[in-house]
Amino acid sequence: MPSTYAFEQTPPWISVNPRPFLPFRRHSEDLEKPSLPSPPRNELFNDSYIVSTHLVPAACPRLTPDIPLPVVPEFSTNISERKRNIEHAATKIRELQDLFVQGKLGGEGSEKLLWNCVNRYVKRAQVCSDGKKGLTLLLAHGIGFPKEIWEATLRYLLSSPSASLIDEVWSWEAVQHGDAALVNESNLSGIYDWRDNARDIAHFLLHYLPEDASSKALPTHLQLLPATISGYRQTKGFLSRSVVAVGHSFGGCSSIFATIDFPALFSSVVLVDPFIVPNGTVFLQLANTLASLARRDSWPSREEALRLFKASPFFGAWHPDALQLYLTYGLCEDSQGRVKLKMSSLQESLVLVDRTGPIEAWELLERVDERIELRWILPGKPSYKGIDDEQATRVRVWRRPANSSNVVIHSTGHLIAQESPEELAREISAFLQNKYGLWNRAYL
Repeated sequence: MPSTYAFEQTPPWISVNPRPFLPFRRHSEDLEKPSLPSPPRNELFNDSYIVSTHLVPAACPRLTPDIPLPVVPEFSTNISERKRNIEHAATKIRELQDLFVQGKLGGEGSEKLLWNCVNRYVKRAQVCSDGKKGLTLLLAHGIGFPKEIWEATLRYLLSSPSASLIDEVWSWEAVQHGDAALVNESNLSGIYDWRDNARDIAHFLLHYLPEDASSKALPTHLQLLPATISGYRQTKGFLSRSVVAVGHSFGGCSSIFATIDFPALFSSVVLVDPFIVPNGTVFLQLANTLASLARRDSWPSREEALRLFKASPFFGAWHPDALQLYLTYGLCEDSQGRVKLKMSSLQESLVLVDRTGPIEAWELLERVDERIELRWILPGKPSYKGIDDEQATRVRVWRRPANSSNVVIHSTGHLIAQESPEELAREISAFLQNKYGLWNRAYL
């Protein structure tokens, strides 16, 4: 496909020596299974697709040890006191992360069982494909957003010409986000490594994604597949699916890690302004952690939350559908009858502070199997300065030059799925049509 940014050679760079993949164990079938924390969905998404919600166990062991959650300062009406308390907490969070990266934190990877929550969007009636593979999309969200945030984009995508190619969509939720955060609340550690999200995605694709994209209903807890199927997938991929990962920001970084370690699982990857940056990038982790810890995460009601969201410049740029989805699925009632974010400000801070994942992913990009096509979708809003700068972005999109292309959406900043879901759906659809359309159906 054509590209907005022409090829740019990567300047000389110094390796950060990316850490090796840590294998995960196969779970047993007799796990104690939690309930969904929100009412289960088993309903029409549109005229052609049904949506349902499921749980799968996360990869084990974790990369990080199980340490107590940092203490979040209680709210204080004294502004200077509150600022000092938040700065102290943010500094402590960053120090713990630095100790972990330096190998000085100690402790083995946590063995506590965590769960990922996924939404499945499947065609009500699957059409016989004469033995050819249909498309399965795996959507991976950015930091702070529930899996349902993709539904604004899906409304357009699953009504587009490329919908005929898409048998099934799985919208992923990391362990401390959305409903998964509620399920895992008592087992989350006080430190996080981005690579664990990639390990969880691969664990799901290897051990729990059903063999076929059937329209039949699936249980809330997806069944563990036979070891022979998982072993086959690890080296040869899927017999009846072509998996396309679509990852935004943190989710794009996770998608790259997964393709590096398990290339056979993926046919292509759509990278929606992924948070992937070179070594030496000036990080704003402390500032972002401070902002996250200081943000409000509870309100008297959804109505009041919506009123304040609409008055915020941050949310004001969002598409109305995306904002409503965030209000509906990103918040839940607390024990006092108020509403709160499902993902706490503390957990958001613990994810934001990881500086190693984005840098390692940048270095590893050049190792992504050239068979896996990469399509970069980038923001071009004049007021948006980018994750780094435009020149760095021009280099980033060509780190793996073969079988890659890029496009810029000029109406949006980094939050493409939230600000411009229709344009994003249009670009994803065009990519799918170009790569997997009827004239290329044999490729599937």
